[in-house]
Order: sequence, then structure tokens, then C-alpha cells
Amino acid sequence: MDNQRLLAERKDRIAKATALEKTDRIPVVLEMAAFTARIEKISIAEWGSDSFISAQAMINTFEKVGGADGVDYGSLYPPVLSLLWLSKVKLAGKELPVDSLWQVSEAELMTKEDYDKIITEGFPNWMMSFFQAKIGADVFERIMAEMEKGPKIQEMWRNKGIPVLQNSMATIPFEYFCGARSFAKFVRDLYKMPDKVQEAMDAALPFMAPQAIQGNKALGNEYIWVGGWRAAGSMLSQPLWDRFVFPYLEKVINETIEAGLTPILHFDSDWTRDLERFKVFPKGKCILELDGMTDIFKAKEILGDTMCIMGDVPASLFTLGTPDEVYKYSRKLIEEIGPTGFILHSGCDIPIDAKLENVQAMVAAATGK
Repeated sequence: MDNQRLLAERKDRIAKATALEKTDRIPVVLEMAAFTARIEKISIAEWGSDSFISAQAMINTFEKVGGADGVDYGSLYPPVLSLLWLSKVKLAGKELPVDSLWQVSEAELMTKEDYDKIITEGFPNWMMSFFQAKIGADVFERIMAEMEKGPKIQEMWRNKGIPVLQNSMATIPFEYFCGARSFAKFVRDLYKMPDKVQEAMDAALPFMAPQAIQGNKALGNEYIWVGGWRAAGSMLSQPLWDRFVFPYLEKVINETIEAGLTPILHFDSDWTRDLERFKVFPKGKCILELDGMTDIFKAKEILGDTMCIMGDVPASLFTLGTPDEVYKYSRKLIEEIGPTGFILHSGCDIPIDAKLENVQAMVAAATGK
């Protein structure tokens, strides 16, 4: 089969699973970053220095794994995490040893006075000045230069017949403010100055999704990550979550659906308590991607007739387990969450120390090869 037919076949399999339709087999999507540096035997410093280098390592590793249907994203330039967290990122070969994973640095960069600036200046203007002053104009320039490589990287994957689901993430004001303010200070703000925080969130909300939507469409992607990590219910009381998280998530998710994209709800941490709330979204229009902390079987029970579930082979199995153990757990997922509305996937990223044969075992559980 030529690569363009293979691309179409893989995309169709993923699309049918997303729409809760019957597929010839359960699709498998790989989410892998630093793992591919280890497989390709290059340092994390080199891997993370250039989007073309990370993309090529990911393509090579995808082919070594064999049999999967696509990837979540096609490259990673670690400094880009500064845009999501509004925090500094420590990098291999700079602040860290050359083969260490990048680290988001938790610090209070945003002050209470910044809420008023967001309200009066507008979120984009505030964010630009904040980023340049607190994180660095040079960091922003490097990120922009790497983003310009997106079309070429997309072409690299397409030429190999491999779908890339998305290339840009939308999130909610909670995540931006929490990253910039630091978790402890931000949660204290929610109690001490809730009206001011909400006013700033309302001012920022209109700018959360449009750029990510535009970026994904420009690259021909049909999916988009809508991410949440510290906004999980396990991190917040119900009243705080009901006020500062779900109304904003609902608007961002609906905005991406209305734009013709399928939101991948990339939910790290434990969202089990609030799964019922996500039944409000149209059937077959979202993918719920879990990282091992949310009860994936409960998610299927509650949301299996509403949205596709994607997950959830845990990092510990990839690193410490045997191929047989990975295969058995993957089959359990396929049998109990499939046969429709399920995409087999790791719990968030395949970890850096995963064994290649364990990743191959996950794929074999779906493909029978």
C-alpha cells in the first residue's frame, strides 16, 4: 500500500472511533517525546534544540514501533511550554545536564496587580509584555522561529503516511493564571479575591481558542488539544471548580467544535468526580484523553455513549513491566472500553525510560501482530 492510501486508511480508522462508529480494529495513537530521543540515541539537549530534530526522531521511532495509526503531535520544542504555563522552563544542556528532561519552574511571576492589567490592557497585550519581561524576549523569538517549521514538519509526517492529530493547544484562563501566579498563590486568590480573578478570566476567555484553532486549520489538522492539568476536580473544591473551571472549559470546547475541529480533552490529573458534566457535549464530537489518574473504566461507563475515550496504558508498565503485562492490560482496555469509541494510547506521554518492546506490545494488542 502506498503512503497516501495508508494515511487515508489510518485517518479513517481514527475518525470512525471518534464518531463512536464501528472500526475494523481499535486504532492506536502514540504520544511520545523524550522516549524517541532515547530510542534514537541522541541527547535530550540535541533532541530539544530543533523541531526538525525532534520530528525526525519521532518519525524514526514510530516506524520502529510499527503498526500504530498516528501520533498526537509531530514535534516538540520544550521552550514552547512557557507559553502554556507562563513560566520559565529549565532546559537540558543549559540549566540541566545534557540528558535530563526539561522542567517547568514553579515560581510566582505574576502578581495580584496583573489581574487589573489583564482587565484594562486586554489579555494579548498583557501576555506579550509579561512574557518578554518575566520569561524573556529571546525565548519568545526562538519559539516563533520554531513554529514557522510547522508546515514542513507536517509534510514530513504525511509523506510517511502517518496522521498527526494536532499541533496547537487551547486551554482556559485558570491554567494560564495558575502557571504564572504559582499554584499556592493562585488558589489563595480564588478565596481572597474571587470576583477580581473572575473578571480577569472573563476578559481573557475570548482569546483562549482562536489562535490555536487557526494554527491547527492552517496545518490541515482535524483535531485540537483542549488541555487541563491543574484544573482537575481532584485539585479543587466543587464550588471553585463550578465557578472557575467548567464554564470556561465548556465555552472553549464548544468554540472548537463550532470551528469544525474535534477537541481532544487532554486531561491530566484526576477528573473522575466531574465526568458527568461532560455529557453536555454533542455525541461523537470529542475525544477524552486520560493520563492514568482518572478512572478510565468509570469514564467509559459515564461518557461512553457521548465521546470517544483515549488511553490509558500507565507509564509504570512501559518502564517496569514486561511485554506480556503491557499486552494483557492493553487487551483489557480494548475488551472493556471498546469495541467502539476507543483509541488505545499511553497515559499521557510514553515515558522517557519506556522499553521499545513494551510499546510494541501495546500496539500488538490492537493489531494482532
